[in-house]
Amino acid sequence: MHTTFNKTWLAAALAGAALAPLSAHAAINVLACEPEWEALSKELGGDKVKVGSATTALQDPHRVEARPSLIARTRNADLLVCTGLELEVGWLPVLLQQSGNAKIAPGQPGNFEAGAVVPRLDIPGKVDRSEGDVHAAGNPHIQQNPHNIALVAAALGKRLAEVDPANAAEYQSRLKDFSARWSAATLKWEKQAAPLKSLAVVEHHKNMEYLMGWLGLRQVGTLEPKPGVEPSAAHLSALLAQLQRQPAKMVLRAAYQDGRASQWLSERAGIPAVVLPFTVGADDRSKDLFGFFDSTVQRLLEAAK
Repeated sequence: MHTTFNKTWLAAALAGAALAPLSAHAAINVLACEPEWEALSKELGGDKVKVGSATTALQDPHRVEARPSLIARTRNADLLVCTGLELEVGWLPVLLQQSGNAKIAPGQPGNFEAGAVVPRLDIPGKVDRSEGDVHAAGNPHIQQNPHNIALVAAALGKRLAEVDPANAAEYQSRLKDFSARWSAATLKWEKQAAPLKSLAVVEHHKNMEYLMGWLGLRQVGTLEPKPGVEPSAAHLSALLAQLQRQPAKMVLRAAYQDGRASQWLSERAGIPAVVLPFTVGADDRSKDLFGFFDSTVQRLLEAAK
């Protein structure tokens, strides 16, 4: 009896010793709300993080179903990385409530909002729902300006170190490396995109503002009469008439948006309909953040020829 007890205790102790280093150095679970933050978390975390995204590049980030599988992933997250600025207001509160994960509740170190650390565009003077999907905190589609990505990277690197202090030096090292590569790439994109400055464009939805501000593109109309309101025949006809007087060079939409309205305008106004990836994973080239901006700039330049 005594020998059996000792053997059992020894086996348990050895198993515990074998598991201890693994649990101490286990990758932290990061749940990103959008693919761009999944990609950035991988850049900064490497093998110290296990990352997944709640949405894909071909989903409208405003409209996501809080599925049981997504609730389970939220329950297991150590860090939640989202845009904020009300982008996820239609589905994230449900996920947080259903998951019961206190670590990633708003205000906790495990809850990171990228939109809080960048200069915001389109902050309304007053919020009036009759104006469509207006975001009180400003336009949430911040990921299309690489200078915003750099600001978010600096803040996210610090937050990773706060949530996982044992690997703080690794996060700092990876941030430094990413920032150097990102700075060089941003200069390259800006040099390539110089011919696009002051180009007149139509956009599907007011979600390209950060991109246009960065590259100096000029918006002369939107396919949606109001943000989030589907393009109507009357509005499209009026827009076409406007373009006869004030021509545009192209009509832009994100990969997740319906292409019928932009195709209609493209054919009648004689301008290219350009599909931009909008985030990581939307096309073959946009496999990471660098590829995402490579693809975006290239598509714009090709359409402008």
